[in-house]
Amino acid sequence: MTFFRNSIEWFSDILGILGRLAIITLIGAMLYEVTARYVFGAPTLWAFDISYMLNGSIFLLGAAYSLREDAHVRIDFLSQRFPKRVQRMVNGSFYLLIMAPVSFAFAWVAGTKALKAFMTGEVESVSPWAPLVWPFYLVIAVGLFAFALQFVVEALKFLFGEKNPGETDVELQGLEIDQ
Repeated sequence: MTFFRNSIEWFSDILGILGRLAIITLIGAMLYEVTARYVFGAPTLWAFDISYMLNGSIFLLGAAYSLREDAHVRIDFLSQRFPKRVQRMVNGSFYLLIMAPVSFAFAWVAGTKALKAFMTGEVESVSPWAPLVWPFYLVIAVGLFAFALQFVVEALKFLFGEKNPGETDVELQGLEIDQ
């Protein structure tokens, strides 16, 4: 269990780092486009495609990491009234029985689409640049797969009492969890 958990969390960390690099790349690409367009009067063909592909990639590369770090929006006006044990069971069950399977299904669809795009050499049809789309689809599939795996890990943490909803792992170190 520990090896599985550590491996998935390491994978989420790596994707989080790649997401940060994608942010830097996006900033650089947009600065280049603005300079080329407004200073030199020579806009690029690729700026729009790069911007939407990197934006989508940033979102999906960071999803598993955000879930791991509990850096997402949590709406728990009802569940916070339950005892901690019930909250953990509800969250763990929801993650394991609903969120993980849905994320795995989306990852499967995205992976199938990425493979099809790779096999056919599909390009972006509305773009004058016409980049290959399979790398973007592959990032979507990998990000969703990592998200699903992180849901499983987080569910197990809740179900085994290692984590309470709304608390990060750092906050739990050295604290006794209410049963």
